[in-house]
Amino acid sequence: MKAKKVASDYILIILLVVVMVVVFVATLYPFLNSLAISLNQANDTTLGGITVYPRKFTLENYRNIMKNSTIWRAYGITFARTILGTAGGLLVTGSLAFALSRKNYIGRKFYTMICLIPMYFGGGLIPTYFLIRTLGLTNTFLVYIIPFLVNIWNMILMRSYFQTVPDALEESARIDGASYFTVLFRIYWPVSTPIIATISLYFAVQHWNDWYTTFVYIRNPNLRPMTNVLLSIINEAKFAEQMASMGVTDIGNAMMGKQTNVRSITMATMIVSILPIIIIYPFLQRFFIKGIMIGSIKG
Repeated sequence: MKAKKVASDYILIILLVVVMVVVFVATLYPFLNSLAISLNQANDTTLGGITVYPRKFTLENYRNIMKNSTIWRAYGITFARTILGTAGGLLVTGSLAFALSRKNYIGRKFYTMICLIPMYFGGGLIPTYFLIRTLGLTNTFLVYIIPFLVNIWNMILMRSYFQTVPDALEESARIDGASYFTVLFRIYWPVSTPIIATISLYFAVQHWNDWYTTFVYIRNPNLRPMTNVLLSIINEAKFAEQMASMGVTDIGNAMMGKQTNVRSITMATMIVSILPIIIIYPFLQRFFIKGIMIGSIKG
């Protein structure tokens, strides 16, 4: 028998709806505001008052981005790093997770403990920098890939998921003469789509959003990804605003025009930089919750 709702139930539903609407608006507004500024004429943006729609629509800001070879080069570096870093991270981290999920693996608990220690006790910035420099990775593209091949948290999730796969699948494959590589890539990999999609998203977002690695280890401007180019534009905009607020006549007037263009270009660059992740995420979302829940059942 269906329970009849009382007044308190309706009040609770209304409160939940109000809270969800507030959270939705608070989350969506900054993005819509940035999109509106990026689609608004640069000179009109200085007047303020832009909310969620452009007052004077234009695509000039995006045309300026497309004409900038630096941004195209940064986009290429970001895409190359994300694709290679995600594929390499899945391969190495997944192989480690598979090995540590084997019950007959000698020293499995010891190696797991060795992997867990860096999660809580880092070596520090200076030792890490000297290690990267000694390996010859500074100022090279490989510094974006090699240090990120193993992620312990992702390994734990994948290991826990692999432990939920029935042992009979591996045993039957081993009886037929399959190697561990065959078991991993021909049996475990195809049945682990949810966790692989989840970990792929983790690796991709990590590589796409990372700016710190470039800030510390890269001096070659041709190796800068989109995040660092966007950071340079934002810093330039802040400097322009500071100069204009100081009331310096000649420099202030020059910077006011630059500030306008830089702010519009900043928003347009930001929209372009986050667009691929926004497009990809809905296709992986259906695997996301399932992969995390199953991957976290076992420790």
